[in-house]
Amino acid sequence: MVIPSGERIERLPAWITRVTQDLSVSPVYDARFWNPPAEQRYQWKNPRPLKPSAIKVYECHVGISTPEKRVGTYKEFTRDTLPRIKGLGYNTIQIMAIMEHAYYASFGYQVTSFFAASSRYGTPEDLKELVDTAHGMGLTVLLDVVHSHACKNVLDGLNLFDGTDHLYFHEGGKGRHELWDSRLFNYGSHEVMRFLLSNLRWWIEEYHFDGFRFDGVTSMLYTHHGIGTGFSGGYHEYFGDSVDTEAVVYLMLANNMIRQIYPDQGGQGITTIAEDVSGMPLLCITTDIGGLGFDYRLAMAVPDMWIKLLKEKKDEDWDLANICFTLENRRYGEKSITYAESHDQALVGDKTIAFWLMDKEMYTNMSDLTDRTPIIDRGLALHKMIRCGVCARAGPK
Repeated sequence: MVIPSGERIERLPAWITRVTQDLSVSPVYDARFWNPPAEQRYQWKNPRPLKPSAIKVYECHVGISTPEKRVGTYKEFTRDTLPRIKGLGYNTIQIMAIMEHAYYASFGYQVTSFFAASSRYGTPEDLKELVDTAHGMGLTVLLDVVHSHACKNVLDGLNLFDGTDHLYFHEGGKGRHELWDSRLFNYGSHEVMRFLLSNLRWWIEEYHFDGFRFDGVTSMLYTHHGIGTGFSGGYHEYFGDSVDTEAVVYLMLANNMIRQIYPDQGGQGITTIAEDVSGMPLLCITTDIGGLGFDYRLAMAVPDMWIKLLKEKKDEDWDLANICFTLENRRYGEKSITYAESHDQALVGDKTIAFWLMDKEMYTNMSDLTDRTPIIDRGLALHKMIRCGVCARAGPK
C-alpha cells in the first residue's frame, strides 16, 4: 500500500487465513490464498460434544507432542496423542499455539496472523480433522486464544500496519507491554473490537472449536497489566483508576456475543475460561447482571504455590493450613479450574514438579533394573500427594 507520505509499504492482510514460512528464503511469512477444491476440503462427521459439567482439561501443544527432534503435525497428534488423552480420562483439550506466530519459542503467545492456523503443523484441513476426531471421542476442544497483546512484527504482523503505531493498538507507551515486548490493543476502537470479535466467531465456525481459554486476562483488565502489583483482595484494587474499562467492556461483549450466537441449547454451548490471577470480582458472573461472563477462572495461585514450596521450603516446613487455604481460596459460587502445573511452570523458564522433586535421578534410578533411591521414593510420593490434594480440595465451594 502507499501511505500518505508517499512511501510504499508491504504488509500481510490482517484477516489472512493462511500464511507460510520458507526459511531458506526469509523468516518473514507469506500470505497464501487457501481455497481447496471441494473434494479436498475436510467433511465434518461428528457433532459438538455436550458441554462438560465437570471439566477435566488436558493442555497440549501440537508441535512438541512428538518424541522426535522436530515439529509435530496435526495428523500425528490426531493419530497418536488424542487416543492417549481420551484413555487418561480427560474430557477437554486446550490446544496452545494454533494462532500463527512467527517466533516458535513463544509457545504461540506472540501472534502475528490472528485468523491463520499455524502452518508449521500442516494444513487447515488437517486441523479440522483433529478437532472432528476429538469430537468423535467425546472431547471438548478449546483454543488458547491470545487477545491480550500482539507480536510487534511489522512485515508479517499488525504492528505499524498502515505506517502508524495506532491503527490496532494504543499509541506510544500505552500501546506497548514492557515485559512481553509486544503491542497492546486499543479495545476502545470499534474496528479493533470488530476484528477481535470476528476472530472468535471465525475459530468457532470454521474450525468448530468449542470455546476458548483467554490468555493474559490480568494484563487486559488493568492499566498496570499486573506488573509489579500484588493483589490483596481489597475492592479498591478492582474498581479504581487502574482498571482498563475498555478491556473489561470488550471481554463482556465477547462473552455476550458468544452466548447470543451459540446459546447453551441441548447442552452444546461454548466454554470460556479466563487466565486471571488478580481475583477480579464478577469475572464468572453473567453479563446481564454486570459480570464479565466467563464460565471458569484459572486458579493460577495454586501451581505458583507448589513451585514456591519446592524451591524454598523443606518438606517439614510446609504449612498445611496455608496449602489448604490456597487450594480453597476462590469466590463463593465461582467455578474455577485448579491445577498443579501448566506450561507456565513446566516450560517457560522453570521446571516440572517431577524435575523439582527428582531432577537428574529420573534418568538413572526410575528403571525396574535399578534400585530405588530415597530421592525417587520421596519424589513419587509427593508427586502423587500434590495431585491428590489438588483434586480433593479444589472442587466446588
